[in-house]
Amino acid sequence: MTAFLTIIIVLFVAVAIWQMVKIFDLAQAGTDDLGIATEKDNKVNAYLMLAFLVFIYAITIVCFVKWGDLPLMSDAASEHGDRIDNLMIISMVIIFFVQTFTQFLLHYFSYKYRGQKGRKALFYADNNTLEAIWTIIPVIVLAGLIIYGLFTWTTIMNVNEDDDPMVVELYAQQFNWTARYAGQDNVLGLANVRLINIDKANVLGIDESDPNAFDDVVVKELHLPVGRPVVFKMRSQDVLHSAYMPHFRAQMNCVPGMITQFAFTPTVTTKEMRENPNMIDKVQNINEIRKENSKKLVAKGEEALEPYEFDYLLLCNKICGKSHYNMQMKIIVETQEEFDAWMKEQKTFKASMTTQNN
Repeated sequence: MTAFLTIIIVLFVAVAIWQMVKIFDLAQAGTDDLGIATEKDNKVNAYLMLAFLVFIYAITIVCFVKWGDLPLMSDAASEHGDRIDNLMIISMVIIFFVQTFTQFLLHYFSYKYRGQKGRKALFYADNNTLEAIWTIIPVIVLAGLIIYGLFTWTTIMNVNEDDDPMVVELYAQQFNWTARYAGQDNVLGLANVRLINIDKANVLGIDESDPNAFDDVVVKELHLPVGRPVVFKMRSQDVLHSAYMPHFRAQMNCVPGMITQFAFTPTVTTKEMRENPNMIDKVQNINEIRKENSKKLVAKGEEALEPYEFDYLLLCNKICGKSHYNMQMKIIVETQEEFDAWMKEQKTFKASMTTQNN
C-alpha cells in the first residue's frame, strides 16, 4: 500500500510540474524572447565547446601523469597471455587516437562554424571522395583488427597433441567449482548429470562402470604444473556459467548439456607471482585498505579482516544467481615435482567409491 501511495504522489508531482511549465511558456509568449538563439548565444556556446575540449584533454593528461605507470595489462601467466595483451593494447591505442582526433574535430568545428548573421551554410549534397575516405579507412582498420584477432584466437585454440597436454575437467554448479583430473591414462571417464549420486558423493555424475573413470581425481582446489599444457573440458550442471582465469587470459562458457574446451600453458608459479614487484605493490595496497576497514569493523565489535595473500583464482564471469560473486576456486601453479607430490596424496575416484561403499 505504501508503494502504491508513493507512486500516486510522484505522478501528481509530475503533473503539477508539467502544468507549471505550460503556464511559464504561455507567460513568455508575449515577450520578445521567441526561443531562438541569438548571435551572442552562439558565441557563448562555441567558446564553451572549446573550453570543454580543453577540459577533456586536461583530464586525460592528469590521468596519464597520475596513473600512467599502471600497465594496461600486466602479470600474464600463460604462454598465450602476451598475444592477448598485445591485441588489447593495439585496440586501445587505436581507440584512443580516434577518440582524441574526432573529439577535436567535433569541438573545433562547433566553434568555427557557429551561427553568425550574414553567414550562409555551405554544404555538399554528396561527396564521393569524402564518403570513400571515411568508409575505406575504418573498414581497413577494423578488418586488420579482426584478422589479427582471428589468428590470435586460432593460435590459442589449436592444441598440439604432441605436447602431451594434461586433461582437466572444470565442473560448474551454483555456486561452486569442482575439478576432475584425468589420472594416469589422461582420459576422463564418462559422466552425465543423470548419474549424480549425492549418497555416494558422486557429485559430478561420473560413470562408475567406465574403466577410464577409475583413476580420475576429483578435487576442490586446482593445482597446475608450470610449463605443461593443460586442456580444460568444461561442463555446467544447472545454468550458464563462465570459467574465467584472468591471469591466464583464459575464459570459456560452461554450457548445460554440452562440453566446451579451452587450453593454456601456465608459465609463472604462484610463488614467483607473489614475488613479482608489481604484485607485491598491489598486495600491499590491498592490505592497507583492509587494515583501515578492519579498524572500523573492530570499532563495531566485529572481527578484523585477515591480511590478503595473492592466489590465482578461477571465477565465474556470468551472473548465474544470488551468490555469483562468491563462485571461485583457488588455483595453485607449482613445479612438476610439487604437483606430482600433491597428486599422490589425492584419492582416485575408484578409491573414493570403495570407501563410500564400505
